[in-house]
Amino acid sequence: MPLSINKEAAKIAREICSNPEKHNVIVERSHTGAYVIDAGIDAEGGFLIGKLIVEICLGGLGTATLSMTHLGDIELPSINVYTDKPAISTLASQMAGWRIKVGDYMAMASGPARALAQKPKGIYEKIGYRDESDEAVIVLETSRKPPEEVIRSIAESCRVPPEKLYIIVAPTRSIACLTQVSGRVVEVGIYRLVEVGFDPKAIIYACGEAPIPPPHPDETESMGRSNDMILYGGSVQVVVDYHNDEYLERIAKEAVSSASRDYGRPFAEIFRGVGGDFYKIDPKVFAPARIVIMNRKTGRVFASGRINVEVLLKSLGLG
Repeated sequence: MPLSINKEAAKIAREICSNPEKHNVIVERSHTGAYVIDAGIDAEGGFLIGKLIVEICLGGLGTATLSMTHLGDIELPSINVYTDKPAISTLASQMAGWRIKVGDYMAMASGPARALAQKPKGIYEKIGYRDESDEAVIVLETSRKPPEEVIRSIAESCRVPPEKLYIIVAPTRSIACLTQVSGRVVEVGIYRLVEVGFDPKAIIYACGEAPIPPPHPDETESMGRSNDMILYGGSVQVVVDYHNDEYLERIAKEAVSSASRDYGRPFAEIFRGVGGDFYKIDPKVFAPARIVIMNRKTGRVFASGRINVEVLLKSLGLG
């Protein structure tokens, strides 16, 4: 049978549901039977559930560890992510590529349920992956738990019964969400490589690290900090199997955030500068601060970008 990222992620989701107190979450069953796992709306959540959400978002095909990292004279918590199936775990699952909109309810969705709904379809055609599963797991970045009509819509899109659907919710300002957003660092790097023309199937292994920011009560500031941790503090390493070293050297320079015209300011400042319109932001800025490409075919290594401590400290109000 082909590997199912939903079945792998559901193993983690079931373990969380079996011991909500241990994981600092609140688990509820909807009227239609879906499992709604609150990791930061009414529940406290935290770093540890955030780490598990990262592994769920990777479709069970990656591992995450928590650590600490130095930024000048201060330390911040950080997350390290490793995957041996990078195209499937990041592009087919972790990428926040599904915009849920039902009535007045909106949320960005990530996780393996995307593969069942084929959101967006082009990504799955590019990497040649299709999941088959009678259960689905989805992660929503939202401050509202989904109403029944949203749950039914997600289940229908995934072609699974609602009682086989696991929905994890956490608001942007929560520690769980901030942890899982920093845990997207590898996905951001791989997606950027794809955007500059690289074949994701040529990426054999990948890993990365990003700081986890302190929470902020303002949604825009919290969202800005979470982006800054990757754009100015994220480091990604990929092992590829590729025939053209000159091409790898060139795309390494294009795949970091410093290649963008918007680089150099905290993301909240960039966001406010365009009136809150994401489409006016240079898409090149959505990239890690640093990338290292290792070609196993030739043994060559190409590195580009740097960790920008100055902007990171400014993002935290310390610069």
